[in-house]
Amino acid sequence: MQSLLKPIICALGLSLSLSVAAQTVVTVASFPDLDRATKAAIPLFKKLHPEVEIKLVSLAYGDHHTAMTTALATGTNLPDVMAVDFGFIGKFAESGGLEDLSKAPYNAGQFRSKIARFAFPQGTGGTGAQAAIPTDIGPGTLFYRKDMLDKAGVSEADLTKSWESYIDAGKKIKAATGAYLIPSAVDIKDIVIRSGLKDGEGIYFDKQGKSEVNTPRFQRAFELAKAVRTAGLDGNINAWSNEWSEAYKRDKFATQAFGAWFAGHLNNWLNPEAKGKWRVAQLPGGAFASWGGSFYAIPVKAANKAAAWEFIKFLTVNKEMQLESFRKLDAFPSLLEAQNDPFIDEPVEYLGGQKARRLWKESADRIAAIDVDKFDIVAKEIVDSELDNVLIKNKDIKQALADAKAQIERRVRR
Repeated sequence: MQSLLKPIICALGLSLSLSVAAQTVVTVASFPDLDRATKAAIPLFKKLHPEVEIKLVSLAYGDHHTAMTTALATGTNLPDVMAVDFGFIGKFAESGGLEDLSKAPYNAGQFRSKIARFAFPQGTGGTGAQAAIPTDIGPGTLFYRKDMLDKAGVSEADLTKSWESYIDAGKKIKAATGAYLIPSAVDIKDIVIRSGLKDGEGIYFDKQGKSEVNTPRFQRAFELAKAVRTAGLDGNINAWSNEWSEAYKRDKFATQAFGAWFAGHLNNWLNPEAKGKWRVAQLPGGAFASWGGSFYAIPVKAANKAAAWEFIKFLTVNKEMQLESFRKLDAFPSLLEAQNDPFIDEPVEYLGGQKARRLWKESADRIAAIDVDKFDIVAKEIVDSELDNVLIKNKDIKQALADAKAQIERRVRR
């Protein structure tokens, strides 16, 4: 154990004691599967800091973020360390309830060069303050069922050559297997609006804060989603719902575009019985996009900030702990040193022995460092609502995007 602890101590510049009170209890609020990273870290951290107890409180993904939203709004029942999914960073950062980790005594900027270049700025939530530190990232990838493709006479290249080819392949797969190409047509929209962006550009807003919704990028995203729905290739099933998870158990989906972390979800709870049947590829049409990722933050009203910061550093900027999460969760590390470890080239048993991590590394290296805006979550809600109008009510796409732009401008009123 000591041989493991020495590099950890050196990597973090830690001593074997903290300037915090004896028997400090640090409460960590998290959600599955990220909570498994905390469970793995607790005994190692305890060896370094016997005076600190880590108490993990884990709730289902939606329940966790709802509870944290309430806690930040009321200033009560706040943890010392708060796990935050990428989709909630903007909302939580805007609340003003999280510590700015770029300032003393944290000085998180010292770690910027050590972390994936597109991930660190995501932790600002568009507010300018460093509200959270990334622990894992989500290089976008296309998961697919090789057995279903084989049955339909479809190749991986048919899926990835272009979006049109992807849709054509989906028709063959459904005819041969009865499986949907993808759970929801909304997933297509989520990829396309993130594609083709350059460093410094935003998904929903430009550098001047003007809405980017009524543009050819969103037009194409809506058109492709509509084409998938019209062809009957999606199950119209929302991600993370009970229906969604049950559909995986019944082999209802042939593909799923998500972040690399989804491999852990498939293996650990969604579809473990399909071991060896899933594979991964780059996204269709040469797209490279970030899909989610997990972060840690410290609430302003946290009781034990010094110990909380030490634990966050232990989770995020220590190579051994980042690799431990990588091994157990397939949570692709945000730490560059961990990304360059030989482990990246080991085969993934669940994915039929494919060297998937190397593919994810190639994707991560090509993802643009896009700007995050604090109103992104507002824009997303409006865009998703208008896409529903297109998919369910057959609303004209151009009108839907024009309406979305108008609604966003009314809501944000910069």
